[in-house]
Amino acid sequence: MSSSDPNAGDQNAYTHDTSGASRDETAYGPNSKDLPDFLPTRRSGDGWTLGSDGQKHWGLNGAAGLMLLDPEQGILMQHRALWSVEGGTWGFPGGARDLGESAIDAAVRESFEEAGVPDLEAEGIEILETYVLDLGDWSYTTVIARTLRHFEPVINDPESIELAWVPIDRLTDYSLHSGVAASLPALLELLRPHL
Repeated sequence: MSSSDPNAGDQNAYTHDTSGASRDETAYGPNSKDLPDFLPTRRSGDGWTLGSDGQKHWGLNGAAGLMLLDPEQGILMQHRALWSVEGGTWGFPGGARDLGESAIDAAVRESFEEAGVPDLEAEGIEILETYVLDLGDWSYTTVIARTLRHFEPVINDPESIELAWVPIDRLTDYSLHSGVAASLPALLELLRPHL
């Protein structure tokens, strides 16, 4: 589980087969409900916290995600690994903010770690807006950005089943992560003037 996914699966919620028995290579990975054996190094923001809604949320310092618009292709969406919280749903690349890291820097870093886009310097994108869900001790910032050149996303870690550019008018055809579904009307309203 990387620091990037605010909804990454709780490591205590799943068990690994430690019997040493031979396993099919595909038994772990994005299509498995078991956590993969190879997890990135933990970062300063990795961990669970409680929001004012009484729910556990990933990110000791809050979390952020990148809603990246390619004007010709749509929004970059991540089909979330089954082992993650709300696995199998679609959302934006994102995750936990490191200590002292801005929401924009975290969203760009997480999108790069999970989807290979944009580069870490955020060259080739324009930041348009931010939208913050503030739950007291925890917040999630969606950074809305537009590409200035074409990016081809690439799965870089075990948190994704697939990545896809989804036309804006087709977003609701997908099984969205509940947080994305709840905030989508407000996000699209913020995006509208930039289309």
